[in-house]
Amino acid sequence: PMYKNLLISEDGSTTAMVVKTQNYSSIGKETDVLAGFEESGDDMGVSDPQPVTRAYLSNEENSAIITAIQSVLAKHARDDIPIYLAGSPAVTHSLKASMMRDMRKFVMLAVMTIAIFLFVMFRRISGVVLPLVVVVCSLLSTFGLMAFFGTPIKLPTQILPSFLLAVCVGASVHILAIFFHRLQATDDKEASIAYALGHSGLACVMTHITTAAGLLSFSTSRIAPIADIGLYASFGVMIALVYTLVLLPALLAVLPLKQRRSRTSGNELTVMDRGMNWVARLSTQKPVYVLVVSFLIIAVSIPMIFRIRFGHDPLRWFPKDRPVRIATEHIDQKMRGTVNLEIIIDTGKENGLYDPLILKRLEVAAAHVETLDYGEVFAGKAWSLTAILKEINQALNENQSAYYSIPLNRDIIAQEFLLFENSGSDDLEDVVDSQFSMARFTVKAPFTDALKYHQLMMDVDRYFEQMFPEVTLQITGMMPLLFRTLSSVVVSMARSYIIAVLVITLLMILLIGRFRIGLLSMIPNIAPILVMLGIMGALSFPMDAFTMMVGSIAIGLAVDDTIHFMHNFRRYYDQKGDPAWAVRETLHTTGRAMLVTTVVLSIGFFIFMFADMKNIFDFGFLTGITIVMALLSDYFVAPALMVLANKDISDRL
Repeated sequence: PMYKNLLISEDGSTTAMVVKTQNYSSIGKETDVLAGFEESGDDMGVSDPQPVTRAYLSNEENSAIITAIQSVLAKHARDDIPIYLAGSPAVTHSLKASMMRDMRKFVMLAVMTIAIFLFVMFRRISGVVLPLVVVVCSLLSTFGLMAFFGTPIKLPTQILPSFLLAVCVGASVHILAIFFHRLQATDDKEASIAYALGHSGLACVMTHITTAAGLLSFSTSRIAPIADIGLYASFGVMIALVYTLVLLPALLAVLPLKQRRSRTSGNELTVMDRGMNWVARLSTQKPVYVLVVSFLIIAVSIPMIFRIRFGHDPLRWFPKDRPVRIATEHIDQKMRGTVNLEIIIDTGKENGLYDPLILKRLEVAAAHVETLDYGEVFAGKAWSLTAILKEINQALNENQSAYYSIPLNRDIIAQEFLLFENSGSDDLEDVVDSQFSMARFTVKAPFTDALKYHQLMMDVDRYFEQMFPEVTLQITGMMPLLFRTLSSVVVSMARSYIIAVLVITLLMILLIGRFRIGLLSMIPNIAPILVMLGIMGALSFPMDAFTMMVGSIAIGLAVDDTIHFMHNFRRYYDQKGDPAWAVRETLHTTGRAMLVTTVVLSIGFFIFMFADMKNIFDFGFLTGITIVMALLSDYFVAPALMVLANKDISDRL
């Protein structure tokens, strides 16, 4: 009975081989077999315990183990006897391999799309090469910093190359757009560089600060990979600003750039001019209608937000035909679970587990826990040292089935455990400590959404609290780890959203110089986030560790165009005091660069939709669509708000 659904399936068709990997890394560990003999006698004696800091098994070591196992399994593969490899190390290995494969594809696609759109915009090789030089330098600096601090590339941080590639090109586009426009008009390169920096330099500084602020809010997360994204992505954004304001002007100064010959055909400019004129007329002549429609869209989105469900199910990120998913689902079906819940029972005294009453309660607990079934989540197997004790007792009594039970005498229990240990078996090491004061109770369940484990964990915890009031209990294992990861991400992301909104609002107020206008300018930034959340709810996108990052990242990116719009609107408004004219001039100058940067940014994220992993697809789609909606908000909502916010325009409405 002990091995049913543990090593042998209930129907006898499947058997399991359990491979236990080491907990701690071997990197840097002494490998000289004679090294220990050089220690002095005092060093080898018993001393006061000192805290030991050891790194856990690294991703590289985990991948090496899985690769080695796969090579062994390949040698024994047979068509009539399928072999499945599953478990947390296998899932982690597959996640990493998929992410690495996707990242190489994403970076190439991102470079190609960005280069194409830069060439379409500038019609110059320099307009393509210079922004990419800034981006490459930013990437090298960011990953160099990660290497300097010994930060490994984890699953979430693998999006950094494509992310920084898309984000860091924006400021270069704005600077180059103004520079080439001025150069075409004056043919004075030095004056054009100075004008471009004066025109967009401050706005670029503020956009990078706000983007970095949105990202830096992740650094408060208790989940290390998400905190790493916050730290290193924000650094990458800020170092890109330095390269944009220092390296880019220097390259412009030394390169032999001249006026381009005027083109006789201006179809593209005419189309864009007509489009910008239409946007300006609609947003300035009918601002109330624009805002009413916008708020109606938000009103429709808000009920959808409440349909969003939280979840964390890494297995469902894989396509259905991925071997690791097939293997895990097969083993879950046959062996009734691949994820463990561990309960540590600490009696607080040596040989406390010789007590037959405690052991009997552990036996009863195992029988009770195996009855817990919540549909998709159920306790497929529960076991502890009592299962081994009953096997020992039966073996010592001529294997009579009547003796498959727990002895009622404490001394007999102690003797049977002693005999078993002396036989050379190490089975007890997995379920009890050497002092027989702490026991391990294991519950096995299927691999599913971490949120669905909550009821099972709570019921098991309450039951053990009632059954063992005199001992200390501790819940651990992969099951609570997955659940607590989701809980920590929710708390961290809520904190990150609040921090990002507050910091960006303060920066907008400082940039614009007016409190009321600064607050109004946040409406075009918040509205796309609300609509994006509504889309998530309507399309049943789960709120997981990746999609939770969309909000803070998107608001940091969405505010970039708002800053450029507001900065230049204020410049033109101060000249004539006419909001309608200021909006039109802003759209004809900055509006073009806003369109190009939005196209580059959104496509940079839409590229993630080519990923095999569903979580990366969701992240790319939601972030990309949010950036597009942010541009529409800056084209329509922001101008309408600026018109209504200025009292002297009331006679024109």
